Amino acid sequence: MASTSKYDAIVIGSGISGGFAAKELTEKGLRVLMLDRGFMVEHQSGYPYDGKPAFELPARGEVPKAIVESDYFIAKYGYLSTSNLQFYNDDRLNPYVTDEGSKFRWIRPAAVGGKSLIWGRWCFRWSPADFEANKREGIGGDWPIRYDDVAPWYSYVEKYIGVSGSRENLPYLPDSEFQPPMPMNVAEKWVKGRLEGAFPGRKLIHARLSNMTEDKPEQNRSKCQFRDQCSNGCSFGAYFSTQAVTLPAARATGRLTVRPDAVVSNLEYDPKRKRVTGVRFVDAKTGQAEVVKAPLVFLCASAMASVQILMNSRAPGTDRSYFDTSGTLGRYVMDHIFRTHITGEVPGMTEYIEYGRRPGAIYIPRFRNVGTDDSVGFKRGYGYQGGASRSPAKPVGFGASMKEGMRRYDPWKFSIGAFGECLPYEDNRVSLHPTRVDRFGIPQLRFDVTFRDNELRMMADARAQGEAMLRQAGLINVTSGESEHVPGEAIHEMGGARMGNDPRTSVLNKWNQAHDAANLFVTDGSQMNSISCVNPSLTFMALTCRAVDHAVKQFRAGALA
Repeated sequence: MASTSKYDAIVIGSGISGGFAAKELTEKGLRVLMLDRGFMVEHQSGYPYDGKPAFELPARGEVPKAIVESDYFIAKYGYLSTSNLQFYNDDRLNPYVTDEGSKFRWIRPAAVGGKSLIWGRWCFRWSPADFEANKREGIGGDWPIRYDDVAPWYSYVEKYIGVSGSRENLPYLPDSEFQPPMPMNVAEKWVKGRLEGAFPGRKLIHARLSNMTEDKPEQNRSKCQFRDQCSNGCSFGAYFSTQAVTLPAARATGRLTVRPDAVVSNLEYDPKRKRVTGVRFVDAKTGQAEVVKAPLVFLCASAMASVQILMNSRAPGTDRSYFDTSGTLGRYVMDHIFRTHITGEVPGMTEYIEYGRRPGAIYIPRFRNVGTDDSVGFKRGYGYQGGASRSPAKPVGFGASMKEGMRRYDPWKFSIGAFGECLPYEDNRVSLHPTRVDRFGIPQLRFDVTFRDNELRMMADARAQGEAMLRQAGLINVTSGESEHVPGEAIHEMGGARMGNDPRTSVLNKWNQAHDAANLFVTDGSQMNSISCVNPSLTFMALTCRAVDHAVKQFRAGALA
């Protein structure tokens, strides 16, 4: 087994958090090795279907049923196309286990860039109330930080990546450093006026997205072209991704080495010094195991993958991780609950159609359990993402009449889907399977995670409130639907290595630093104590930059040796 030591820091993972960790560390003067289990995707040249119309995609974008059944099981539930299949994990080659009575859909990337290549790009700040909720309600563990600790890092990240949106001055949804918002269409403006008039205190606002509406020439990035092909990769760099933003910045320093196809199995550890001494990985192409060493390690492999690595970091013959003296590693796993949708028809305005395809439209922020409103039958809250659109009419008949019909459009439809907060339950957990291993000899991850009555009551309320809002706003033919709610499907899995002040009840301290190893920092979704009801990636990025700033100060002071 090879062993090397020529780096100041190792970053495990290259997604939202890992990309920022590499950028910040290299720009602060450290020599960094980035390890990622995925294959290398270069910006622009690595997007083979960028800009391609549907008729130029294999099978017109539809993943063949045989491939879904054999390899890409998650394609049964959406997300995948033949245009982006290469960016996703092969479920047959990389299996996991669910305990009897529970389901989990672990949606994973398969490329350098991680989820930054496939994410939805919605960017929200958490509110002060989000960081205080656990303590206020006596649920889970208290956050060791508050909004004011993160606010300057939110600003730092937002200015760098480019976030489009509108200033609303809402106490429960703080404003960001915005580029101009993507405009609402005529139907959305109509719904906004009527909904806000019928429900004082509720708002319908512009989407907040990492899709830019202004160029960033200093980053060689152009504003969004309104193609809505983000999932294929964007050669313009119009949305934030590791490939377009943080990887070029880190490479420009001359201090970054990227090692793709590097499957990290565990961290090597010195229990006497309480320090990580090395990172062990397997080369996915050769099967060769290697150990790399550095005085500083940032673990950003994604929430569940990072927990798997931490759990597998243990003394031979034992089941207890070096990093689990608290007994909380792998517990308090969460995801957003979201398979609830409401749709209505907007009357009139049939003389209008919309040109271009925005990647996002509108958002209705949380209005439940805000302030003194706490009598709705569940804790926490939800928001809605959605928008209005018109689709070409479906062809009917034959010949001239069919052609004439295809020139028409259906009525305007307005649709919203709810995203709700899951509470942190101690027994929502992951563990290592005692006998099953993957093709690299790493124990498979086993999931025992379920939504509870609180989340189901929340979604029932979201459905009822959504219908009421659309009907009272004047929409017609309002319908709603709800699918089975399965954790993992929102791709916002969090928890498992939570932050806290007390080493007896948490894995990380307020700086994302492992209680059991001062030179280990974990800054992906595993760090989270709660999950708010808004998309989490902006918070991951802000906390990563904050942690790097602290880590480098500690490194230079000699405190991590």
